[in-house]
Amino acid sequence: MGVLELFMVAVGLAMDAFAVSICKGLSLGKIKLKHMAIAGLWFGGFQAIMPAIGYLFGSLFADKIKAIDHWIAFVLLAIIGVSMIKESFEEDDEMDACMDPKCMFILAVATSIDALAVGVSFAFLRVSIVWSVLFIGGITFVLSAIGVKIGSVFGAKYKSKAEIAGGIVLILIGTKILLEHLGIIG
Repeated sequence: MGVLELFMVAVGLAMDAFAVSICKGLSLGKIKLKHMAIAGLWFGGFQAIMPAIGYLFGSLFADKIKAIDHWIAFVLLAIIGVSMIKESFEEDDEMDACMDPKCMFILAVATSIDALAVGVSFAFLRVSIVWSVLFIGGITFVLSAIGVKIGSVFGAKYKSKAEIAGGIVLILIGTKILLEHLGIIG
């Protein structure tokens, strides 16, 4: 997986956290730099930890299912992408302004579950996991911090669009992986 593909996966994964960050900014109203940093650290940290955990579990099985690993990566990324798109059309729950560790932990776990599955697919693709999780965490940190600011300025206008875009990106990456392994594209 190249840098551009990893960037696209990172942005796709970060869209849930970005959308929640927009809602946090909306609920907070007037924000401070610390609000942006808190969201970035929680969401970015969990987006880095979850693929690492998924990679460890996936590595246990990678050799046993090498013949179908591209199908597994495709299916996982497609399921995550479709789920993100579906969530974008659901009615939103009210977001409160809570930024304490308990609230942020729950939100960080909820927005990073898909990253766990991506980590499993990374084990089949044999990517550099350290570089990948740092990159994903960093991209999510930046987008989450920006999301809080956008939410405080523009409101929830872009939340569903961000989720749709993230879902489409993950589906396209999964399709590319599948087509490469089938020899359809180079």
